[in-house]
Amino acid sequence: MQKLSQFVQNIEESVTLATSARAKTLKAEGRDIIDLTLGQPDFSTPEKIGAAAIQSIHNGKASFYTQSSGLPELKTAVSHYWQHFYGYDLSAKEILVTTGAKFALYSFFQSVLDAGDEVIIPAPCWVSYVDQVKMSGGQPVIIPTEQANDFKLTIEQLDAAWTTKTKVLLLNSPSNPTGMIYSKSELQAIGEWAVAHDLLILADDIYHRLTYNGAKFTAISTLSEEIRAHTIVINGVSKTFAMTGWRIGIAVGDPEIIAAMSKITSQTTSNPTTVSQYAAINAFSDEDTSSVELMRQAFEERLNTIYPLLCEIPGFEVVKPNGAFYLFPKVSKAMQLTGFDDVTAFTTAILEEAGVALVTGAGFNAPENVRLSYSTSLPVLLEAVKRIKAWVEAKIHE
Repeated sequence: MQKLSQFVQNIEESVTLATSARAKTLKAEGRDIIDLTLGQPDFSTPEKIGAAAIQSIHNGKASFYTQSSGLPELKTAVSHYWQHFYGYDLSAKEILVTTGAKFALYSFFQSVLDAGDEVIIPAPCWVSYVDQVKMSGGQPVIIPTEQANDFKLTIEQLDAAWTTKTKVLLLNSPSNPTGMIYSKSELQAIGEWAVAHDLLILADDIYHRLTYNGAKFTAISTLSEEIRAHTIVINGVSKTFAMTGWRIGIAVGDPEIIAAMSKITSQTTSNPTTVSQYAAINAFSDEDTSSVELMRQAFEERLNTIYPLLCEIPGFEVVKPNGAFYLFPKVSKAMQLTGFDDVTAFTTAILEEAGVALVTGAGFNAPENVRLSYSTSLPVLLEAVKRIKAWVEAKIHE
C-alpha cells in the first residue's frame, strides 16, 4: 500500500522552516548558533494588544466560535485601518479574516485556480507561493528578475510570459526575500498591463509599513478603480505589530472572491482563533503608532549598520533593500572562492562550521543568493557577519 498521496509527495517543505529547525537542533546539542532564518520581529507584541486579548478571556468572549470570515468588530477595525493607510473605503463583504496571511494566500489560490491556470510569479519569491499554486492545481510561471535591476519585473518580461492560460499576477512589495519596493510609476504600468489582459492581481502587502531611508510604499490597489477591481490584497498583523504567533491574516477585494475564500475557511479552520481576533481589533484600531515606529527605526538602524559590513565579505554582492527586513546577497563569487558549486551546500557549511543559519536562495528560486533576516538584535547581527566573513576568508586561504 502506498501510504502517501501524490498530492503531498509533490509539495516541498519550506526551506526557511527546515533551516530554522536544523539551527534549533544544533542549539539543543549545545552549539553556539546564530539563527538569521525566520522573518520574525524580535520585539514583543505591544502590551495594549496583549491586554485586549486577556480582557476577551476574562469577559468570556474568547471562548466561542466566530463567523468563519471573522468578527464584525474586527472587519470594522480593518476598514478604518484601510481608510487610513490605503485611502479607500471597504464594506464587510470585501474583507476576510484568516488564520494567518499564509492561509489567506492559500484560500485565494484554491478559490480562483482551475487545473492548468497559470500564475505569474516574479523570482526571487517567497518560498510558499510556488507550492501553494501547485497545491491548487495551477501552474506557476516563474519569471527570474535581475539583481542589477533591483529584482524588479518589467513589462517586456510580462509580455513574454503571458499566455491564454494566464489568470493571476502575483506581486510582493516590499518583497520577501529581496526587500525591494516597486515605485508608483512601475506599479501603474504593471497594473494597467494586468487590467488590459484581464488578470487578477494578488498583492501581498504584508510588509507595507516596514520601509527605510525615505522609501515610500505604494499599494497597487490604490492606483485606479479598474486596477483595484482586479486586485486582492493580502495583509495581516504578523510583521507590522510583531504578532507572528497570533496568526491573523487579512484578504481584501472583490466580494465574490472573498465569499469563495470564506467557503474554504469555513470547511477548514472554521474561524480564526477568537482570542487573536480580539487582539487584532486593538492592533488595527490603535491610532498610537509609536510601537510600530520604534520597531521600524530599529530595523532601519540594523540595515544601515550591517549592509556595508556584508559588502566587505569576499564574493558577496549586495543590493541595499528599502523594505521588509531581509538582505539577499548574491554569493556565486563567494561560492567559487570557497570551493562550492551549490548554494544549499554553501549555507549548510556556514551553519555547521561558522554557526550562522542563513536560508538558501534555492528555496526562493534564486540559486546564487542567500537570505539573512535582520529582525534580531544589532549585537547578534554584528557577530553573525563577523563569523561569516572570517569563515569565507579562512576557506579562501585553505
